[in-house]
Parts: sequence; structure tokens; C-alpha cells
Amino acid sequence: MEKNTENMLAGKLYRPGTAELREISSLAHRLSRDYNLTTDEDKIERKAIIDRFFPNHGKGVYLQGPIQVDYGQFTTLGDEFYANFNLTILDTCPVTIGKNLMCGPNVTFATPLHPLLPEQRNARLQKDGKMSDVEYGAPITIGDNCWLASNVTVCPGVTVGNNCVIGAGSVVTHDIPDSSLAVGVPAKVLRKITEQDHLENYPY
Repeated sequence: MEKNTENMLAGKLYRPGTAELREISSLAHRLSRDYNLTTDEDKIERKAIIDRFFPNHGKGVYLQGPIQVDYGQFTTLGDEFYANFNLTILDTCPVTIGKNLMCGPNVTFATPLHPLLPEQRNARLQKDGKMSDVEYGAPITIGDNCWLASNVTVCPGVTVGNNCVIGAGSVVTHDIPDSSLAVGVPAKVLRKITEQDHLENYPY
């Protein structure tokens, strides 16, 4: 692995567009396209793509599709991972997901960060004479038994604890402790999820 890629995964400054990163991302984009051309009936083909796409995945992974993923090999999917339509994973830093995660439509995991100052953010001539921008990122970790509802975005550096529910449309910018119900932009913890949330306690 090139030093530049190691820096990227460690959350240090790195340059996108190097030969190694282009090769990995090009494969991921092709696999995204190939997966998006399949349906639930193409079980064998879908499994083969997932195995190649995500070398670190558990059993029972289901992706409704369409999907779009930056690299794939830097993402770990736990057992019984479920994603509805339009899953997006930007894994310039590691994305680590526990078991039994349920994702609604349009869920995004975004690890990349860019400089705030435009003179540092824009592509410029580097010491080796090539035009490039400089980026960095922060990893995302999701615990076991979570539900991320429709249109949730998880931002760089966030850890969501076990047994959490993130409400629809939320943007998660800070860590969420175990067994929390969190909603909003930015997402804030409303309350703990407790035994009182059993379905038997809800009138029908």
C-alpha cells in the first residue's frame, strides 16, 4: 500500500487521484454500476459482486440498490446488514458497521473532509509539479442493532453506539451514545430507548 493511501486511511493529509487510489476507486465505481444493473432475482451475481466489493463483510448482507461507493475495501459490514435504495459510502477513511444495521432509503456515510480555506481547498501545483488538491478525513463507526431511517447522513469522525435509532432526515455530526433516539440537523439525542418502547406498550 502506498504511503499516500496509508495517510488517507489514517485521517492525515493525502492527495486523491494517485495511481493506486484511482485503480481502487475505478473498480469500486464499476462494481457499483454492475450491482445497480442487477435485481433481487440475480442472487448469485449480487453475492459475487458484494464479495469482491466488500472483502470485510459478514453474512446476510443485503443491498437493495442502487448503491454508490468510493472504495468498498475500506468498509466493514457486519452480519445482517440491510440497506434500502440509494446507499452511499464515501470510505476515504474506514467505515466500520456492526451487526444488524438497518438503513432506510438515501442513507450516506461520508468520511471525507476538505480544507475550509479556498486557497487550500482548490487544486494547485504541488512540489512534484502536478496539479492536485489535498484532503483528509475521519472514520465512521456504527454499533450493533441500529436503525438509520430515510435520508440520514453520518458525517466524518462520528461513532454511533449500539441499539440506536437515528430519525429520518438527520445529519449526525457528533457521537451518539448507546440506546439513544436521536433526530434533527444536527442530530441530538431526544431520549434513551428503554423497555417501555416494546410494541406491547403501544395501542393499535
